[in-house]
Amino acid sequence: MPDPIRVAAVGDVHLADDLRGRYAPLLEGISEEADALLVAGDLTQHGTLEEAEAFADEFGAADVPVLVVLGNHDYHSGAERDITRLLEDRGMTVLEGTSTTLDTDAGRLGVAGVKGFCLGFLGRSAADFGEPQMKAFTSHGIETADVLRKALDDLGDEPDVTVALSHFAPVDETLVGEPKEIWPFLGNYRLGEAIDETGVDLALHGHAHAGREKGLTPAGVPVRNVAQPVIQAAFRVYDVVPRRSA
Repeated sequence: MPDPIRVAAVGDVHLADDLRGRYAPLLEGISEEADALLVAGDLTQHGTLEEAEAFADEFGAADVPVLVVLGNHDYHSGAERDITRLLEDRGMTVLEGTSTTLDTDAGRLGVAGVKGFCLGFLGRSAADFGEPQMKAFTSHGIETADVLRKALDDLGDEPDVTVALSHFAPVDETLVGEPKEIWPFLGNYRLGEAIDETGVDLALHGHAHAGREKGLTPAGVPVRNVAQPVIQAAFRVYDVVPRRSA
């Protein structure tokens, strides 16, 4: 059996000055365990540039490529563009409807990312009908899934392993533990459809702090909720065997 590509992941770390020093010591030398570190949004608590600097300082200690999507908290202060520039200046890759590939010893890793947005799940989702405000809400949820689909399509067949990274959940199975009344605000089934239609090997998300780690899309793609309160660790590593050798 060939070596797997080792994907480390975490989300919802909500960095601020009071958490400085928590992650850096745990991320030093991560290359011994993983080929890349993916962060599933909510890097900050209130979306300020100062908090983003704390995140960059802590996660800059990782000696592997760091790829992130932003979360809803990272948009709170309207500084998301400045946060993106800061992180990219610090050598991190911020994905929002975009994708990238990395060469690893075990094969080529492709990652497509998007924050995502609310919508709900099949039979229990917002409808594109009625007031303009409702149509705008629903349309944005649908649009984020279309953006993820395009980013995954852009990867094509080049990667040996493809990972979809989002903040909002693509399935409801990983939301179990959260009050059902708020599930429509935690995920979006159309993200799951995009994942199933594009040959993804692993889907990672955050946002659901009281959910559970493991789930599957309808087509059987593994989904992992890597919100830090769920995995209870600085990161978790997932081994993905390249398709060419699976």
